[in-house]
Amino acid sequence: MRTVLFIGYGNPGRRDDGLGPGLAARVERLAIPGVTVDSDYQLTVEDAEAVARHEVTIFADASVGGTEPFYFRRVSARGAPGFSSHGVEPEEVLALAVDLFGARPEAYVLGIRGYEFNAFGEGLSPRAAANLALAEAFIGGVLRGGSWATGECGDPVESGCAIGGAAVKETLRRR
Repeated sequence: MRTVLFIGYGNPGRRDDGLGPGLAARVERLAIPGVTVDSDYQLTVEDAEAVARHEVTIFADASVGGTEPFYFRRVSARGAPGFSSHGVEPEEVLALAVDLFGARPEAYVLGIRGYEFNAFGEGLSPRAAANLALAEAFIGGVLRGGSWATGECGDPVESGCAIGGAAVKETLRRR
């Protein structure tokens, strides 16, 4: 069994920006063996140590203009954060895991389409909540050992392509 780190990040006090932590809470309730769940407002340089201890990392966040209902794509180490750790991207966390710990984990970004980001308050918009439910169904199946295959995209583990939209809906329909 491969070890998986699932990190959901975003600000639940900014409406749909809470999609990442919302999905993290749902994944944690699934209690899947080998899956460690973390949630925070943003990624930090300290996340590199946790990433280094796992074979696979999935970063989940809200997407302002991404594919509906969500996209799922493989990411690789790229660059390193500058002087400030504010706004560290998944690729930069991976680069730190490589540079500081010699780790080479597989990593993916799951971007869930949100719509309301410019208001203060907790709770998701109805459309974002629907996208969250679809993302949960998809990632729950993958984490339970289901296929990564996504129809027209093939296997993102091998191809590195992104999936979303119709391919995601077709994959969920077949389960």
